[in-house]
Amino acid sequence: MELHNNHDAAYAKAKRKVKELKGFYIHLFVYIIVNLFLISRNVQQGDNLADIDNYWTAIFWGIGVVGHAMRVFVPTFILGKDWEERKTRELMDKYK
Repeated sequence: MELHNNHDAAYAKAKRKVKELKGFYIHLFVYIIVNLFLISRNVQQGDNLADIDNYWTAIFWGIGVVGHAMRVFVPTFILGKDWEERKTRELMDKYK
């Protein structure tokens, strides 16, 4: 029975990870499409490509995309779930 529970837990964890990956890839895709559209629209209106004002949306939204990527691909970057589990085990051993 424990093997079945471990399998279910592993399946649930894998499914959650796939959902996180899918969310990130959708976010990245929308980021690329929207920013390509905005920049091309600005160029069509005669704006200079070297003008930084054309890129503020891409810059700030890009920071959000990087943050999302770090959450998905580097989950233990700052006090992640693995850290919580390790710290809990460490404190349980200490108080035994």
